[in-house]
Amino acid sequence: MGRQMFIGKGFVAILLVIFLWWCVQDASSEGTSTSRASDSGLDLSIKKRLTEGKTPSRTVVGGEQIYSTVLVESFYKRRNYQPAWSENGRLQQVDTLLKAIGEAYGDGLTPDYYHYGPIRSLVASIEKASSPDPPRLADLDILLTDAFLTLGCHLSGGCVNPVTLETEWFAKRRDVDVASVLEQALKKRQLKEALERFRPEEGSYLGLRQALAHYRELSSKGEWSLVPGGPLLKKTSRSERVAALRRRLASSGDLERNDRGGDFFDETLRKSVISFQKRHGLKADGIVGVETLDALNVPLKQRIRQMELNMERLRWILSNREQRSVVVNIANFRLDVIENGQSILSMKAVVGKPYWDTPVFTAKMTHVIINPCWNVPESIARKEILKKARKNPHYLSEQNIKVLKGWGPREEERDPETIDWSKITPSKLSYRFRQEPGPLNPLGRLKFMFPNAFDVYLHDTPAKGLFLENVRTFSHGCIRIERPIELAEYLLRDDPWWTKVRLLAAIENGAEQKVSIPHPLNVHFHYLTAWVDEAGTLQFRNDIYGRDVRLDEALRKKASLP
Repeated sequence: MGRQMFIGKGFVAILLVIFLWWCVQDASSEGTSTSRASDSGLDLSIKKRLTEGKTPSRTVVGGEQIYSTVLVESFYKRRNYQPAWSENGRLQQVDTLLKAIGEAYGDGLTPDYYHYGPIRSLVASIEKASSPDPPRLADLDILLTDAFLTLGCHLSGGCVNPVTLETEWFAKRRDVDVASVLEQALKKRQLKEALERFRPEEGSYLGLRQALAHYRELSSKGEWSLVPGGPLLKKTSRSERVAALRRRLASSGDLERNDRGGDFFDETLRKSVISFQKRHGLKADGIVGVETLDALNVPLKQRIRQMELNMERLRWILSNREQRSVVVNIANFRLDVIENGQSILSMKAVVGKPYWDTPVFTAKMTHVIINPCWNVPESIARKEILKKARKNPHYLSEQNIKVLKGWGPREEERDPETIDWSKITPSKLSYRFRQEPGPLNPLGRLKFMFPNAFDVYLHDTPAKGLFLENVRTFSHGCIRIERPIELAEYLLRDDPWWTKVRLLAAIENGAEQKVSIPHPLNVHFHYLTAWVDEAGTLQFRNDIYGRDVRLDEALRKKASLP
């Protein structure tokens, strides 16, 4: 009997536990269904906005173009179109994202590119409403998601195509799943940290970001004063223009603000002028002539925009991190070999003339040619070589230039002395020219090859005097380098055969020879007109090709609405 009572009580207890568990589950289920019910209109609104009657690049929400449509669609599909930025009609983490968008101004980006104004307006209207408004919440949710994804892509890779300078607002990162980053950032409540990780971490970028903030602070106090034109200013000069020069240099930090030199040009001022000239790529002679005066009188506002433009260029560059590479800064007329973020070999370079400008691109360097021939490009043959041959019948022979007709097995060499060049016009030139190796060859003794669509390469030059010039725009687009043997040594260092002695012997031999680079590496052609160097010094260069102007125009364009 006692045993039966014990079993009966145990059974009742079990039933009670099951009943209580069922009640809890029912309550939980009711709560979940209530939550889903409260957001059911919102997920339908989000899905409708993204899928009904829209082409992938023409989605418009709340009057705003959605830039990262493909990424936004992928993000919401993963979560079955559930909202990311609200729960039960209450906004979540919106203020954090708005603050991060505002901080993009520090990267030279405009917050309004990321729906900053429309987002704030929608937030204000939603917070004033007495009840949740699914259509407005859907618009806000999508705009917030698009803002994060687009800003993340722009911080890590730039807004503009570096080759075409076409505006590319539509986020297209393939190496980072930005949508997954957003999902995790929302779960961990780390939106700001996630966006900061997209920003380049290199010191060159952070340095320019700090310099930009400093110059903006200077600008808040007004433009710096100009230095009036007039005769050369140099040591021992005395005039009110010298006093103006002191004020201007003090404004940019090139001279101590407590300087008491007045209107006299002393040694302290000369050193300050030299410092200014060096960081602006000018002849560092301590004399204020036309070029230095022009650089001094560039408005502060223009320098600020110059830094913003070059932060965009750094985002292109720093998105491709490599252990080693060759970098040419066209605007600085300089080549650097970079290893682990540091320059280990640096040299002067000659770049293309303004009408033969050197392009911006990246290609893999694969081999070196010792004692190269120069196959004269057709445009140069028609515009320059033919003109000289018509003027001097012996020009081609004197320059060791062969006249060729046909290609490959059918190639024939013609004697230039037997051709009446006076009767050949540029439009009827059927010959091609090849200059043989030797001291007259404009390629010098070494040519560094990286196949590319622009037919641009690095090479030696017999015209060494060009490296003494401050502005070195003399080529037809290719890059002439100051220290070709040192570069060849570096590239071939992993091949034990190619010692410096053997390299010099091969050059002395005079025969053309192709040598493969054991470990090919990328060559990056950049165009930086503002940057912070390894010593922490802010540098500026002239916009020799007018590319700052074109990049400025591209960055100010927003994607057009349908």
